[in-house]
Amino acid sequence: MSIQPSSTTPTSHSSRPEDTQRVLIVGGGPAGLSMACALADAGIRSCVLEAAPLSALQDPAEDGREIALTHPGRAVLERLGQWALLPPEEIAPLRRAHVFDGTAPEHLGFGTADGQGELGYLVANHWLRRIAYRAVEQRAERIELRSDCRVSGLNLNATPELAEVQLSTGERLRAPLVIAADSRFSALRRMAGIGAQMRDFGRSVIVCRLAHSAPNEGIALECFHYGHTLALLPLKGSCSSLVLTVSADRAAEMQAWEAERFRAWVQTQLQGRLGEIRLASPRHLYPLVACYAQRFATRRLALVGDAAVGMHPVTAHGYNFGLYGVQALADLMGGAQRRGQDLGDAELLQRYADQHRRRTWTIYQGTNAVVNLFTDERAPARLLRKGVLTLARHLPPLQAAISAQLTGRRPSLGITRLPRASRRPVG
Repeated sequence: MSIQPSSTTPTSHSSRPEDTQRVLIVGGGPAGLSMACALADAGIRSCVLEAAPLSALQDPAEDGREIALTHPGRAVLERLGQWALLPPEEIAPLRRAHVFDGTAPEHLGFGTADGQGELGYLVANHWLRRIAYRAVEQRAERIELRSDCRVSGLNLNATPELAEVQLSTGERLRAPLVIAADSRFSALRRMAGIGAQMRDFGRSVIVCRLAHSAPNEGIALECFHYGHTLALLPLKGSCSSLVLTVSADRAAEMQAWEAERFRAWVQTQLQGRLGEIRLASPRHLYPLVACYAQRFATRRLALVGDAAVGMHPVTAHGYNFGLYGVQALADLMGGAQRRGQDLGDAELLQRYADQHRRRTWTIYQGTNAVVNLFTDERAPARLLRKGVLTLARHLPPLQAAISAQLTGRRPSLGITRLPRASRRPVG
């Protein structure tokens, strides 16, 4: 792998033969690095442009976030050779999920159809970043990684065959396709004139690890209390990840609490579940914002990862959607490469955009509907959510359909009618 900082010498060049043989990827997070790996496996060279220093990619800091991987998400990581790079002790099986309404003892349960095996897997976010970088290292001949490299401009019409990215140093790079993988607040998406449905929930999440005296048995707990939501994600070794969602102002206040006050408050909210608890890591605070791009592709540009779809974490699909998009785009581009087709072909990008929208739109909207219902504190909403959970408990097919989204063992629910904005042609 070629690793280098951004050039300090501004260059402006006419198209070079090598420009047409590689793809530019903006963003060196796990989605961007996985995109580079998938392209390399398809025989396509890429250059990844990342603003962070190289050390942040080689040894990412623990950030408190645990990522729930579905079975299809794991399959993509296996295909990219990343899953094998995870130490077994860093993979926690998710066997069941129990959803509670307030303090009611009844719960809505989700599990596999036969009650055996796992719904999914939990892996720390910093480990996903680490294995993505290591997988890039293994594909050195086809991936150039440029750290400390900031993009300041984008020209999708540099030539009829090439788009152009300008760096903060003044250097210009050209390629038949640019891929934006630079977060749900994507600057590149905005440079391309693509809007996004941004949803600021006015809430934040506090995450940390808890050690507890009772075993978690691989069961995730999602407790929709009034005024806050408390989720416990089962990790190995009598440990779980706490995900506390509260209003943004309340979150800032609670983040400032002394550790013992915070621990005691969580202990009370758990109502004896998991026994005695103690904080096993620092607390981290994150704002809660979701996004859905109006288009996933335009002329010589494609969006992947959170730049395309940034999810609320309640349904555990966020990073998985990123992996699905990476593999879908790489498969299409691999076919184009074998046919000698333009890697930025408008029809190819439209196929990717349509495919990714079909896979994500229903779940994105459904997730937001669930969040709306279970964070509405008005009396009618409280009654409705009780009714919804009661109805769902008596509809095994609904529970099975939701479980199937995680396991990939049954066909997923889909829609045939998409929003008009998604049908706008690329080009």
